[in-house]
Amino acid sequence: MNSLQQQEITLGDAAKTELRTQFAALCYRIKNDKVQFCLVTARRSGRWIVPKGWPMNGQTPMDAAATEAYEEAGVRGKIEPRPIGVFSYYKVRSQDELPCIAVVYPLKVKKVLQTWPERKERDRKWLSRKKAAALVDDAELSQIILRFQPNTA
Repeated sequence: MNSLQQQEITLGDAAKTELRTQFAALCYRIKNDKVQFCLVTARRSGRWIVPKGWPMNGQTPMDAAATEAYEEAGVRGKIEPRPIGVFSYYKVRSQDELPCIAVVYPLKVKKVLQTWPERKERDRKWLSRKKAAALVDDAELSQIILRFQPNTA
């Protein structure tokens, strides 16, 4: 049995109310009967991540995740209304680190665009399940990728 080791978040001097929530899209497609995942690079660090962002005024969490998938990865598709997991991380902002959790929604990609808002700021890559899970440096996100069973319909 594979146990998930969650990363403990240390709030330091921050209050509990300072924990931030982001919404993420696990973008996938089925190609040659195999699932592939779309990862993008983070703007500052260049690490491989899933598209994610802050809550958006007037949008549901799943819609915000779909918007991030379009803006950061240049993909459009069908977003599922039920999240498949949560992972925690620290968002580095200038001098400090902000404790965050990201709620992950699966997005079945129907269109891969050639131009999108952040195409000059990020790289995009399609990977197998094992390669995607190995490339992200967050253990919780890696487990979400490994355990995700896509709707093949």
